[in-house]
Amino acid sequence: MDRRETSDIFRARLGDLHRQSGLRQSAFAAQLGIDRSALSQLLGGAGARLPRADTLVALARTHQVSVDWLLGLSEDRGVTTATRDMLEIAGGADSLDRSPLVQWHEEALGTKIRYVPAGLPDLLRDAPIAQYEHRTAAVEDDSQRLQDGYRRDYARLPETDMEVAMPLQTLQSFAAGHGVWSGLSRVQRQNQLAHMEQLLRELYPGFRLYLFDGSARFSMAYTIFGYQRVAIYAGEIYLLLNATHSITTMVGHFDNLVRAAEVHAHEVADFVAGLAR
Repeated sequence: MDRRETSDIFRARLGDLHRQSGLRQSAFAAQLGIDRSALSQLLGGAGARLPRADTLVALARTHQVSVDWLLGLSEDRGVTTATRDMLEIAGGADSLDRSPLVQWHEEALGTKIRYVPAGLPDLLRDAPIAQYEHRTAAVEDDSQRLQDGYRRDYARLPETDMEVAMPLQTLQSFAAGHGVWSGLSRVQRQNQLAHMEQLLRELYPGFRLYLFDGSARFSMAYTIFGYQRVAIYAGEIYLLLNATHSITTMVGHFDNLVRAAEVHAHEVADFVAGLAR
């Protein structure tokens, strides 16, 4: 099969996906990271025109089809190993404008965000605790405050729907000053718990925190951004899962943590207040 034949098959299959999506050309093109004029050329242009590799991969991922099918190399429309379960690595950032988390939150606005923190939830920390937790990290204090503030502002948006699940033992250990928090004074811990209680009452129900029994269940730290991606926290980097079935599996894992919660979202502010006392 020559390039012209490949181009004709690709154009026909691209047109099928566009019609099936029900989207306008501008919205369909935005999904692929191209402008409308580029999409128009791919749909109706003459000659042996094929897209760039990144556009082809974006099309396959977004519409859950195989690259081989798009190019006429296979009649199997399903996703092949070329685009299935891709694992990417993203670095952290030392400033708000370069933070991938900001981009992922913005892209997921209006969908549910599910979050299992590594310690205390970032947006519930006060400034001294954030500084204490990041004292050995390669993140400047000012940048960390900006990032935590961005997350709080995001949680206050009316369209935000965010659930957090974490072990209740994490909060109990913090309140008692055990483990990694042994360097904090009792006053610092009480101030943090009071700060957390106030935010939990203010942000509910758009932000909901659930506490599960960490002795019965375990979870690594991760965030699920709608059904777009899972970001697994691995210290200074994030491991990203992009495949639909992987994201769905992680959503199921998170929902099981919520179902097993010992302290539910409407109770958690009172639970934190009790720890402070």
